Order: sequence, then C-alpha cells, then structure tokens
Amino acid sequence: MKSGPEMTEGPQKPRIDEAVAFLHRATSVRPTVGVVLGTGLGTVPDAMEVDRVVPFAEVPHFPTSAVESHANELVFGTLSGRSVVLMRGRVHYYEGFSMREVTFPIRVLRGLGVEILLLTSAVGGMNPLLELSQIVRVDDHINLMGDNPLIGPNEEELGPRFPDMSEPYDKELQKRLEEVALREGIPLRPGILVGVAGPNLETRAEYRFLRWCGADVVGMSMIPENLVAVHGGMR
Repeated sequence: MKSGPEMTEGPQKPRIDEAVAFLHRATSVRPTVGVVLGTGLGTVPDAMEVDRVVPFAEVPHFPTSAVESHANELVFGTLSGRSVVLMRGRVHYYEGFSMREVTFPIRVLRGLGVEILLLTSAVGGMNPLLELSQIVRVDDHINLMGDNPLIGPNEEELGPRFPDMSEPYDKELQKRLEEVALREGIPLRPGILVGVAGPNLETRAEYRFLRWCGADVVGMSMIPENLVAVHGGMR
C-alpha cells in the first residue's frame, strides 16, 4: 500500500504524466476503453487477447490495495476488436487513501487515451424488487462519502473547475448496455447508487434513510471514479 503526502499534495499532472510514460514503455497498446473490475469479475481478462499485465506496484505513484480479492494489476490487450485496459482491483477510501489517491488510476487511464470507462462494483441491494446477484445499471448517484476528489486547487488541463454532473452516466452507453443485456437474456434493472465511506455495513436505521432518500443500491467505491472521469471528459 503506497500512500503519503507526496501522493496527495501539489499538482497531479506531473505524476500522471510519469505514470503514463512508464506504461507507454511497458506496452504498445493504446487503449480507448477502460474497465474497472469490481469484486467477483477478476476472470474477465480470460476473454481477451492479452498483450501485457502490469502490477500496480510497478507503476509510478500508483496506489495498491490490501483487499484480498483485488489483484492490483493493469491488463492491456484487445477485446472484441477494441484496444482496452482492465483494472483488476481498485483502492478504497476506507483503506485510508485520500480521494486523490483513490482516483489517480482513472486520471492515468485518461492520460493513456481512454475515452469510454466502464465502472463495476459489488454493492448492497436495498430495493425490494432487486434479487441477489442481479446486475443494476446505474442511472445516477448520491455521494454521501463525506469527501470529493475534486476538492482543492483545480488543474485546468485535467478538467473544469465546476464539471456538470446533470448526466454523470452516458445515456447512449446505457442504451447499448440494455440492448446487449436483452439480446443475451441477462436481467438488468436501472437504479440509483448511494456512496458511503465504509468499511462498516449500514445500520437498520441507515438502510431505511438511504432507501428513503431514493437509493436502490449502496456501495463504498465507484462514485469518486465517476467524478474524475466526468471531470476529465470521459464517457
């Protein structure tokens, strides 16, 4: 687990550029699509033509997670004819990382040329219409994590000071996801994600409150990643 003041203070752009330069030397793949694999999806790389696997620990300034189910590696290659990079694992706010550290990998993916980002996460279901293991397509979110990766001086080369969050999840990509799910016979429900800091699960009263405020599922990640992705102009 890498952390410290050098990771959280000062401009991010030089650190991003250093990580991007390292990865450009490590692989010839120039990904336009990035996927963050949440818990339970670690075998997705088996379906792709892999060019190079790079451990997080080798990438300059990249944070590494201590969560057992996370492999902490970047997988570069081709999937369905597209150049992609998969993140097998992520770091979490509850591990003691700052929000800038949590989202640094997304900044690096953007620096590599990723334009489309697919975020996945294991979450807790609160809507009584949801079934165990059902896939939820997130329409919108509520950030109750108590922090935001965009707090602090804004670096204009990374994105605008006040990014528009009226449409945090791309509608065209959502439509494609629904079409694929329908074609493959995969049950898919739309829903609202609420983000909390964790690592504890919620009390009964908290579950009632989160459901009352409009959330269908609750999780401890993904929302900070979405914020910096939108900030950086990613879909």
